[in-house]
Amino acid sequence: MNFTPFSNLAYMEQLYSRYRRDPQSVSAEWRQYFAENLDAKKNGESRLAPSFTPRSIFNPALPAASKELKPDPHVAGIHERLYELIRNYRTRGHRIAAVNPLAPPPEPMAELALNYYGFTDSELDLLVNSETLPYNTPLTVREIFQRLRNTYSRSIGAQFMHIGDAAIRRWLQHRMEITQNRLELARDEQLRILTRLTATQQPP
Repeated sequence: MNFTPFSNLAYMEQLYSRYRRDPQSVSAEWRQYFAENLDAKKNGESRLAPSFTPRSIFNPALPAASKELKPDPHVAGIHERLYELIRNYRTRGHRIAAVNPLAPPPEPMAELALNYYGFTDSELDLLVNSETLPYNTPLTVREIFQRLRNTYSRSIGAQFMHIGDAAIRRWLQHRMEITQNRLELARDEQLRILTRLTATQQPP
């Protein structure tokens, strides 16, 4: 299997999260790749591949003085599932947005349902911090899920994760998530936007 693991670390983190929960949920090639790298790590070998001990925005590298501390596997599991939930809404949330008021509601998608991630009731009400979200205070998993739905799957759909410029992606992501894609506009501003939109529909 020929690929460059460093080309899309976020995608590989998502695959690895699925692999840890259910190895059969990924292709045979990826199962072999993850198994080989995990076995190499256990045997103390060095591989030219990223470490799959979760070192993402949820679990950054520990300072030298505290590297012997083992992370709580339960907390790590919650963060992994939450990371996957957030990423799936950013990449696929637009697919269930009700953007056409005259059409039937879009078909639901399993990976955009909260029960897909196996959170328990106590985990849903657990306050968590996520550096990938633009909120200054901790939120429960349930609140994060609702804000993601409000942002990406209400009456506005946003498809932006394909944009190559990471700075532009982050800017759009922050603008949409901090307001949940809902701005309170003054009447003058509403009329200005309506005039501009109407002008684009006028024949040349």
